[in-house]
Amino acid sequence: MMDAMPREIHLNAFDMNCVGHIQQGLWTHPRDQSSRYTELRYWTEYARRLEAGLFDGIFFADVLGVYDVMGASPDAALRGAVQVPVNDPTLLIPAMAAVTEHLGFGVTANLTYETPYLFARRMSTLDHLTGGRIGWNIVTGYLDSAARAVGLTGQTAHDDRYDLADEYMELVYRLWEGSWDDGAVLRDREAGVYADPAKVRLVHHHGKQYKVDAMHLCEPSPQRTPVLYQAGSSARGSRFAATHAECVFLNGQSQPGVKKIVEGIRGQAVAQGRAAADVKVFLGATVIAGRTDTEANEKFEEYRRYASSEAALVHAAASMGIDFSRYDIDEPIETGKSQGIVSNVEAMTRSAGPQWTRRKLLAQMVLGSRQAPWVGSAEKIADTLIAWSQDADVDGFNLSRTVVPECFDDFIALVVPRLQERGAYKTAYAPGSLRGKLFGHDRLPASHAAAQYRFGRPPA
Repeated sequence: MMDAMPREIHLNAFDMNCVGHIQQGLWTHPRDQSSRYTELRYWTEYARRLEAGLFDGIFFADVLGVYDVMGASPDAALRGAVQVPVNDPTLLIPAMAAVTEHLGFGVTANLTYETPYLFARRMSTLDHLTGGRIGWNIVTGYLDSAARAVGLTGQTAHDDRYDLADEYMELVYRLWEGSWDDGAVLRDREAGVYADPAKVRLVHHHGKQYKVDAMHLCEPSPQRTPVLYQAGSSARGSRFAATHAECVFLNGQSQPGVKKIVEGIRGQAVAQGRAAADVKVFLGATVIAGRTDTEANEKFEEYRRYASSEAALVHAAASMGIDFSRYDIDEPIETGKSQGIVSNVEAMTRSAGPQWTRRKLLAQMVLGSRQAPWVGSAEKIADTLIAWSQDADVDGFNLSRTVVPECFDDFIALVVPRLQERGAYKTAYAPGSLRGKLFGHDRLPASHAAAQYRFGRPPA
């Protein structure tokens, strides 16, 4: 049962600085422009398009390493452009920010292989250059190929990566929140004093993984700490999200399943002294919209002809840490103790049962990924989004691209007006930072774990 007045839905475009992102094979569609990903104009046009549609932001996925689990080789990933080649997403953001005023930018960065001190400076710089529109999707990685690329023999265990991440977060919080006082920057031309040394302090962190004795190199940016995204929904990932995340990204399954995860994360956040409203949940979705159901279904069937099941298996094998090439089509797949994305393995087990096979997996990959598309008229899609928002208690959606740019053009032209008519989508941007637009304040609240490291509080 839908409420008379639905709450406002938030929307991000979900993409990656590469050719093939989630819906594998669709780069071969004759109207798709994703192979222009190396052109800066492609991305600035993209940014203008999303801001015209009042999207909250673009959420950039990223990955270090290549998908070489399937057949123990990267060949299939290279043939199908399965997230390789892939460029650095952070370098796109200043250019996209320069042609927009409100669009937010959530960028994925793997903390396992990033030096905290240098990463903190990069994010502060982006927050300055965007005027407070930067967010960070915190990931710990899941590819052995990434570990080997930086000189390690393999990645650490799933839960151990989160233990490292907790210390990493403490250190970057100390740099962003605790090194410079808000009043440190004077810009006093007459006295020749730019910053007051008494209001800048060194960060002293001597932990198990990291040792830093230094001041943060950047003066306070509009948000100080970027908006914090996190995508883990495993038991360990949920605990991490409850402590740190402001926006949690979930992949689709049943509405009751999503609602249970949402309740669990928010419940854990409240137990740590945070408010339930301090955590917004974005559900991954693939939408194919038309003026009518018939038009949308015809578009879906057209897209489907270009989807690649081989490339989809390559992506799934890497994300789950399972080499599907070792199994016959109907042979039960042994998940074991995968060090891949645990929540993906759990989600597949829920949807296909404990004895799932390659055939069952392929049956879900109708458009080149395990994310089943929502297909229908603009009115039907609006109904679906509102129903998920209300029945599963999600705040918004990360919309995966299919054929770009038409997938977003269609959504903006057809679905956005229907959501606005229903009172479920904004008709203008609110002023301020990305966090201000999402939560009503530019800085993290006092209840967040980062607040204990703010300038003026005694060092722990």
